[in-house]
Amino acid sequence: MPIIVEGKYDKITLENVVDTLIITTNGFGIFKDTQKCELIRMFAKREGIIVLTDSDSAGNMIRAHIKSIVKDGKIINVYVPQLKGKEKRKTTASKEGFLGVEGLSKEVLIEALLKSGVTDFKTDGITDKITKTDMFLNGLSGTENATNNRKALLKFLNLPDNLSANATLDVLNTLLSKEEFEKAVAECLNLGDRS
Repeated sequence: MPIIVEGKYDKITLENVVDTLIITTNGFGIFKDTQKCELIRMFAKREGIIVLTDSDSAGNMIRAHIKSIVKDGKIINVYVPQLKGKEKRKTTASKEGFLGVEGLSKEVLIEALLKSGVTDFKTDGITDKITKTDMFLNGLSGTENATNNRKALLKFLNLPDNLSANATLDVLNTLLSKEEFEKAVAECLNLGDRS
């Protein structure tokens, strides 16, 4: 189940805790990013999403916006405690003086996930993932037509077509097995049997 966080530093912190797709809202950027809203809506309807924003008023506004765009999808809200402090990379504390997701310890994040009923957030030993090499070999990154091929595949899968190669890889690994990926590529790019 994908986790929605506010920014890239939240994502970096959370990557040490979970092994799932993490989507950033880019703060209030989510209010204008229709493609990202559509991606979040799609995940919420298919399998559900986990929303993990900061415990300040901005985090609550972003959480409310996500709820409003998802409507009939499944949302698990994970709330982190309001802990006073400032993140190491910042010179001053936030406006409200609370640590954001990026400033929280692994233990605090795990406890927040568990309290919200999220228990399966670290999967070890996953095999047969789609790799960057698979993306390259299938003409989806690092090749002359990679952008067009990626857009074609994303449209074929009914996903937003403006995802970067890395974002596409993350999304594909959430939705498809390697076998399903290869079949989808062959069908949408008319590659047929390439062996």
